[in-house]
Amino acid sequence: MAGEPAPVSAKPRPVDHAAAVQELFRAHWLELVRLATVMVGDAATAEDVVQDAFEHLHRSWHRLREPASGLAYARSSVLNGCRSVHRRAAVARKYGARLAQPADATTPDAAAAAAEAAQVGAALQRLSRRQREVIVLRYYADLDIAEIAGMLRLTQSGVRATLSRALTAMARELQEEHSDD
Repeated sequence: MAGEPAPVSAKPRPVDHAAAVQELFRAHWLELVRLATVMVGDAATAEDVVQDAFEHLHRSWHRLREPASGLAYARSSVLNGCRSVHRRAAVARKYGARLAQPADATTPDAAAAAAEAAQVGAALQRLSRRQREVIVLRYYADLDIAEIAGMLRLTQSGVRATLSRALTAMARELQEEHSDD
């Protein structure tokens, strides 16, 4: 009509990510804790894994292409967290007894341990920048292949190949250093 203003096109309202994460938490927390409990076998650890997953979801919400995929993201994050728990437990089982021994029983002396750490550090520094990044993100930051791929903008197979080449190069470096001794 002539006297009425033209309708303003409605812009989509931005999603309040904090409210969306809270709603997912309320609706699916118990389900995810049960899933994690089955995976890790311990309710307290399962709760920690789920809490970490929701914290990560809250921080990463802006990167979700589809806000409706928040639950799928949370489930995936819970499963990844459970895998990390299992990896840490496997390392603890493998090295726990040795680490529990007195220091003098595991290494001849602190100087030898420091020298070995220095050799590993030097071998790491001789790698290419990309290989060094992949090694550090995988073994120091404990990120999985998919997270590294996303962070470095590589394919997952590219990360695996780079990781393999880096480990081979470091093993060669360390082997050469030990054969020179």
